[in-house]
Amino acid sequence: MDFWLKDEQKMLRYNIREFAEQEIAPVAMELDEKEEFSCDLTRKMAKLGLFGIYVPAEFGGAGMDYLSYIIAVEEICRIDGSHGATVAAGNSLGIGPIYYYGSKKQKNEWLPRLCAGEILASFGLTEPNAGSDAGASKTNARLENGQWVVNGSKIFITNSTSKMAGICTVQAITGTKGQKVGPYGSIETKEVSCILVPNGTPGFTTKKMTKKMMWRSSDTGELYFDDCRVPEENLLGKRGEGFHQMLQTLDNGRLAIAAMGLGGAQGAYELAMKYAKARKQFGKPISTFQINAFKLADMATEIEAARNLLYKACYLKDQGKPFGKEAAMAKLYCSEVMGRVTNEALQIHGGYGLMKEYNIERFYRDYKLLTIGEGTSEVQRIVISRRIGCYDTD
Repeated sequence: MDFWLKDEQKMLRYNIREFAEQEIAPVAMELDEKEEFSCDLTRKMAKLGLFGIYVPAEFGGAGMDYLSYIIAVEEICRIDGSHGATVAAGNSLGIGPIYYYGSKKQKNEWLPRLCAGEILASFGLTEPNAGSDAGASKTNARLENGQWVVNGSKIFITNSTSKMAGICTVQAITGTKGQKVGPYGSIETKEVSCILVPNGTPGFTTKKMTKKMMWRSSDTGELYFDDCRVPEENLLGKRGEGFHQMLQTLDNGRLAIAAMGLGGAQGAYELAMKYAKARKQFGKPISTFQINAFKLADMATEIEAARNLLYKACYLKDQGKPFGKEAAMAKLYCSEVMGRVTNEALQIHGGYGLMKEYNIERFYRDYKLLTIGEGTSEVQRIVISRRIGCYDTD
């Protein structure tokens, strides 16, 4: 839907595409193989303005709309999913909660540093036994002498362990709201809150996760809280609003995950087209064989449909209209489109596509997390089915 784009958005796309091709593409394969997070490239992305794109200038951001941010993620992921993950998590999960729910003091303290790329923020939600069922979280925080005392652990947290990791928004149980009567009797309802915990706080330790199948050069970690104490004023928003904050953060984040799927699909399609035109069998380019030409035609069609769906969802958000259903649809469709596109793109590469010397192998691995992270495809279908009224009689 390029007819929607403003001149500054088109220029943004051009600049980020040029950066990704010149700076990320030459080293993406090596960083993936070494499982190495690049602080240097992350700082370069920050200088380009990729952190805090939608944050107002008064807090150090670029003051652009959400669609501009999504275009940025799309273009980085066209080249490499790991660096796209750094940008997406740094904005949607890192900067987002502080910008949308933080006090003026919290915004002034953290947003300028985050937008400048001086540090990165993470979002501590997932736990070893609380994935899709976020309500099963065990991490807790009690208020004691003007301080929150946090205990528990988190897992699969992006941007949490590198030298640039600066602060984590931790979802924790801070009490109970009372009793709720269910089909099997009364159960306690949890009071969930979000608390800002700076990296390096005594009692807060991290461990880098390695041997990942995908996003091998992004920073993923386990977090541990052992009587970790932070000031009472580190509460994000109001006490007991953590679950709402988490749901809204995930709605926003789904747009970024969708952008990762869209950008990855675009990149895989371009790799397949380039290879199919160069590879000759039976005396002619394999792109001229109808079976491959039809594969490429289907790829192009699905990518165009995905882009229209995602950009519409971003338009709704930028207009201040409800966008949760469309965000879930975009996340579901774009991530699964990347799966279909990378599968066919690798098929076109034949045996070469299975070798690490070819970028399509990395794209094929990277896609899978998109159907799992920030709400599995199954959860997206639950969200969508509720939004379209399937359970009105419940």
